[in-house]
Amino acid sequence: MLDEARLIAAARRMEPEALSAIHERHFDAIYRYVSFRVGDADTAEDLASEVFTRFLTALRQGGGPKETLAGWLYGVAGHVIKDHLRRLYRRPQVPLEASLPAAEADMADAVDQSLQADRLREVVASLTTDQQAVLSLRFGAGLPIRDVADSMGKSEG
Repeated sequence: MLDEARLIAAARRMEPEALSAIHERHFDAIYRYVSFRVGDADTAEDLASEVFTRFLTALRQGGGPKETLAGWLYGVAGHVIKDHLRRLYRRPQVPLEASLPAAEADMADAVDQSLQADRLREVVASLTTDQQAVLSLRFGAGLPIRDVADSMGKSEG
């Protein structure tokens, strides 16, 4: 924890080494968390980058994490995801499949996979925001249950 406190203090001074270390330590996990919630790699990369942009902005304005860096970053990621989903709700988009099955591929398997993915998205969308966040933090970001609870301000139970 002391190491993290020093890292945050150095980041507040905008030391490039500290900022780079924070990015290297946390970007992949934030990306996985966001990706699990939005389901699109390019969008997830943009949104994860937005989290770190907000981190830098907060530091410049005298804000940012007080105690735990990861908790603060996941909290911001949650807000970034909500903002993104709100924009999608206001301007719905139809996803364009990145790859179409080859002519010789089994069309039934491709259709089945597509239907399963659609059903999974429907089920996840029917969950509460907190339930979606728990799944994203636990399985998308790979956090242990204790860290999921801490980042959400909840008990482990």
